[in-house]
Amino acid sequence: MKLTPSLIAVALSGVTAAAQAQATPEDKANGETAPPPAITVSGSASIASDYRFRGVSQSDRAMAVQGGITVAHDTGFYIGTWASSLAGWGTFGGANMELDLIGGYKAKLSDHATLDVGLTWYMYPGGADKTDFAEPYAKLTGTVGPATLTAGVAYAPEQQAIGKWYRTGASAAAGIDDRPGAKDDNLYLWGDGAVAVAGTPFTAKAHVGHSRGQDGLGPNATALAPTGSYWDWSLGADATWRNLTLNVSYVDTDISARDAAYLRPSFSKGQDGTGNIAGSTALVSLTAIF
Repeated sequence: MKLTPSLIAVALSGVTAAAQAQATPEDKANGETAPPPAITVSGSASIASDYRFRGVSQSDRAMAVQGGITVAHDTGFYIGTWASSLAGWGTFGGANMELDLIGGYKAKLSDHATLDVGLTWYMYPGGADKTDFAEPYAKLTGTVGPATLTAGVAYAPEQQAIGKWYRTGASAAAGIDDRPGAKDDNLYLWGDGAVAVAGTPFTAKAHVGHSRGQDGLGPNATALAPTGSYWDWSLGADATWRNLTLNVSYVDTDISARDAAYLRPSFSKGQDGTGNIAGSTALVSLTAIF
């Protein structure tokens, strides 16, 4: 399945126009205010020092430009798209952009708890076949005073894009399929925490996640869990001013250079067999919300 960003933009622009409808002149003359819109549109644009997906660099430890838009209905259903520039590891089938299509439903369980279930379709426009894959997810978010806690699970059922086609990076570099056509699944469990610092624009944040999947590389020399099973985590803080948020975080995994040696040269900076793209890093990003 391949959709172009332009087609998605056209579809979302039509929904956006409907969502921006205002009160009629008659309503204003009568002093009436418009009811809350049934459809709301939100978006973001950001620049980051590195694009880390579950602790692993997708931009060859280089800067990435990202953005997204979400259209939500007051029933709880929503659709959206998010994109990021790419570089480096496995070349993602020749694509230089990741484009995610997202759809889901949010249910308010109480004044302090929300359940969110949905599906993310990961796409790589312009890339080779057998690159795109789907991943359903569910997450439960609750608030306690200034703290917001989230527990989530994402499970990608068996698909060729995340199958173990190559047992080693050398096989991938040589184009020798060890298991052509193989399908595998992937399970990701994670927890997030955020605590707003009263009277300041700062929010402390923490994340921990665990991936379980194939211990090799997929048809385009990438993988959701390249070493089969690993942990990722981050600690950081947001500073918010108006619609701008500056984030500084420390990001790391337990994938050492030794653990990933059999995946090289694919799983390395510049695909040169050196440079751990899953090692610790300080990540800085600036995001504008609109």
